Amino acid sequence: MMRRFDVIVVGSGVAGLTLLERLRKSSLTVALVTKASVSDSTTLWAQGGVAAVLGNDADSLDAHVTDTLNAGAGLCDEEAVDLLITEGPRAVEELIDLGARFDRGDQGDYHLALEGGHSHARVFHAGGAATGVEVQETLVDVLGTANATIFEFHAAEELCVGDQGVEGLVVLDHDGVRHRLGASHVVLATGGAGQLFAVTTNPQEATGDGVALALRAQVPVSDVEFMQFHPTALHVDVAPRPLLSEALRGEGALLRDGRGERFVEELSPRDVVARAMATTMAAQERDHLWLDATGIDRFQENFPSLAIRLRDAGVNPEVDWIPVAPAAHHWAGGVMTDCNGATMLEGLWAIGEVADVGVHGANRLASNSLLEGMVFGRRCAEALLAGQRGPQPSGVLRAMLDPGSGGLEVVRGRPGSRSSHDAHAIDEADLGAWRMRLQATMTTDAGVLRDAEGLSRAMAFTTQLLQDLVQEPMSVQRLELLNLGTCASVLLASAFQREESRGAHSRREFPEQESSWRKRIVHNLGQGVER
Repeated sequence: MMRRFDVIVVGSGVAGLTLLERLRKSSLTVALVTKASVSDSTTLWAQGGVAAVLGNDADSLDAHVTDTLNAGAGLCDEEAVDLLITEGPRAVEELIDLGARFDRGDQGDYHLALEGGHSHARVFHAGGAATGVEVQETLVDVLGTANATIFEFHAAEELCVGDQGVEGLVVLDHDGVRHRLGASHVVLATGGAGQLFAVTTNPQEATGDGVALALRAQVPVSDVEFMQFHPTALHVDVAPRPLLSEALRGEGALLRDGRGERFVEELSPRDVVARAMATTMAAQERDHLWLDATGIDRFQENFPSLAIRLRDAGVNPEVDWIPVAPAAHHWAGGVMTDCNGATMLEGLWAIGEVADVGVHGANRLASNSLLEGMVFGRRCAEALLAGQRGPQPSGVLRAMLDPGSGGLEVVRGRPGSRSSHDAHAIDEADLGAWRMRLQATMTTDAGVLRDAEGLSRAMAFTTQLLQDLVQEPMSVQRLELLNLGTCASVLLASAFQREESRGAHSRREFPEQESSWRKRIVHNLGQGVER
């Protein structure tokens, strides 16, 4: 017998848990589906903090909006950004009311950090660089009072779609057994796809599941060429790579090349710093550079979690330079939504990193991601309670639903070339090796610096992978590789099509930003959508 719910939430990070917290006193029946346990998510790995104008009299909402728009390099939706920034302080206050404890200074005031791209110190931290843990644990504690049925260790395989939109979800349990759950609404809160790359700060579960689900249901996605690389991931042979909070550079840490010289302004937006690092590493034929934090006073007291992690790696930041290299960190694009999280498919919603509402544009401003999950998780809950089902002309969907509204032009995403080779089914035992091959290919050919030759090579590999990856019998491991391949195919196609360098997307042949490319590339099952 199929179980039915009013709402199914897929993913247990900050966005999904914020939505559940807002629905916990409603009469809606809710299910939470998560691949791991509810305590495991990409949110746990967020060190940068939460950016909000709260407690700094020298700061302003307008300044935070301007910083966000500048980082987004002309592709942000201004309405979505305004909502993010103006509703952000209330979201932080509500989280504090739920029990979150952010760092305070000696006088009891909140210790606000300055991070790259920000004009003022406005970033809340917990435990120095353990903000994600604090946010996740606070929301998980509240989940105990929510009226939700929890499906841990279940992977979302396919959306069930009928004439009236979403009808439910097919999930795989840890044994690979399929179950169908009925629902009037499905909310994707699945996070990003950092596992597309060999070097990433994202956990093993970050395999682009939500974007792939949407594409298989012919739901448009956009801005997928913009994968942000965090400049300062600790260069150690572990996965995921520990990231070194941007707050370190805000406190005076310096980036140094192989000769010990500075080569970039440390508090530039992340795309600028990551690009400078990749260029310097290539020129000096190095696989890492250095972060010099020896000038930071009271390092162990102010950054206790980082101090422990560095100690375990054999680094004393008070005397040693720290080895660092860029790592895939945050996907700025995703499933296209309005400003409440509704997608082009009635009953399907997307919030958090899986969504593209337009707040990040071509490059996310540091510490706006946890804020995004909190603000738009709340807005999605309010829209569900108000009875909304289909999309409204706002966010990145404005141009899709109201072409005369002044939203950014939307252009068709061109799929890559088709492979003509005979298909050879990939055995279950070989899935891990193919995943590593995909990650290595994406890192080499679609990383911080890109060109047509590398992108073409990666597209050919991805086409072969998807052709050989027969879908029966399906397992969670096979499903994750299918999702990664699907996400890689649209990322590569968009990166090849965008002949400019903008935000987190850099083309060696086209090093400048072109005004003619101030528009979104939209994909729909590889075929694209055009208005």
